[in-house]
Amino acid sequence: MRRILILVMMSALLGACATYPDIDQQRLETLPQRYSQFDLTLAWETRVAEGKTIIDGVVKNVRYHLMHDLEVWVSVLDPAGKVVEQSMTFIIPLQLGMDETAPFTVKLPYAVAPGTRLRFTYKYRGDDGGDGFTSGQWIQSFDALVPAR
Repeated sequence: MRRILILVMMSALLGACATYPDIDQQRLETLPQRYSQFDLTLAWETRVAEGKTIIDGVVKNVRYHLMHDLEVWVSVLDPAGKVVEQSMTFIIPLQLGMDETAPFTVKLPYAVAPGTRLRFTYKYRGDDGGDGFTSGQWIQSFDALVPAR
């Protein structure tokens, strides 16, 4: 009986040390649209459901020890480049460590046609670690087209 108890305990302890695949990292590598910069990698897919445009994606911190208060904004642009609609989301967790990934979803209130230009903007405070110094707020934007369905 004692041997069985020891085997059960060893199995439980070894199982606790097992690693599981990072699902968000796998999604980051397989999502159809992608943007990469010195600080952040984003990947996403755009779909329409119930008359709304839904942008589901993943972000990855590739620069800072910690990113604080990361936000992702998506704006719909008209042909002249003027913002006609925008929506945003906060990335949870509020602190994203180096090489960590997190999912995001942004919903626009109507179906956006393929070929429409979207402007993605992300904002955060970067922290290089050490003395708790935060490098200030960073803001970066880029444009992407809504793909054909």
